[in-house]
Formats: sequence, C-alpha cells, structure tokens
Amino acid sequence: MKKLIPAIIQDYVSGRVLMLGYMNQAAYKKTLTTKRVTFWSRSRKCLWVKGETSGNKLLLKKLIFDCDQDAVLCLVKPTGPTCHTKTTSCFSTILEQLEATLKDRQKSMPKNSYSASLFKQGENRINAKITEEAAEVVKAATSETKQRLIEETADLWFHSLVLCTYKNVSLKEIEAELTKRQK
Repeated sequence: MKKLIPAIIQDYVSGRVLMLGYMNQAAYKKTLTTKRVTFWSRSRKCLWVKGETSGNKLLLKKLIFDCDQDAVLCLVKPTGPTCHTKTTSCFSTILEQLEATLKDRQKSMPKNSYSASLFKQGENRINAKITEEAAEVVKAATSETKQRLIEETADLWFHSLVLCTYKNVSLKEIEAELTKRQK
C-alpha cells in the first residue's frame, strides 16, 4: 500500500457512496482488526475511527482494492448518519440536507425560523399550508409559467417535508415506498 490512499466508503446494502477518506498502512490494519473503518486524518496527522465522537460508526463488511491497489473500497454497515451534517452521505441530496435542517429546527426551535414557527403551530397549520401550496401548483400548471410551476412545486415539497418531520416520517421511508412502486 502506498503511503496514503483514498478510501471510498459505500453502504454494502444500498450501494450508496457515503464518504471519502484516506488510509495509510496503520489505518488499513486497524480497520481489518477492529472491523470499524479507521482513517488517517490529514489535518490532525493521526488515526481516527469514524464514529469515535459521534457514535455513528462504519462497520466493515468487505474491503476491495482497485486494480492498481492505489484506492480501496470499503463496504460498510453504517450505524447512523455518515456526514457531520447529520445526513446519510457526504454526497447528500438537497432534500436530505433540508431534512437534516428541519430536524434541527424542530429540536432547537430558533425564534426567527419559519419552519420552527410551523412546528409550533402544529399539524393543522402545516396541513393548511400543504393544501394552499397544492392549489398553487395546480394553478401554476394550468395557467402560469414553467418557472412558477417550479417555484410552487418547491413550496409544496418543502411543506410536505415539514409535515413528514413533524410526524417523524423520514425520507428513507418515503424512498423505500417509491422503490417498491418501481417494481
């Protein structure tokens, strides 16, 4: 193994790329021994085990080197969000980022937050906003511009995600349902 190589971290069940880190010989050996993914921190100049502070571990299932042995693929079982932003992946979608923000706003309830105000007003207010936004989507689709349809759909998706957060429904659960419907 070269001095420092990229380590691509992938969920062994979903196949989703979760993050990129770097390993040296010591990190590689510790990963194999403990079955917990360990990296070389380029900023701190030391080994670090993913999850040692957050508790969100990467449990090793399989390690595969590329054809030149200058990169390694770590197939893992994550025990929580991989990214420090509390999203599943460091390569998260805008919806995942929004979900993490909404969960944070629901927990911290900042004073000047629109979503926190919706959480405070409760389910009836959130439902009313969804009804309002759905009507605006239909209006935009039938008599307004494409840009208005985009804007109103974004509003509807936002308020729907607020409701899902309020009701403790995750994007993962919605994605699983959509995946079932593709078959």
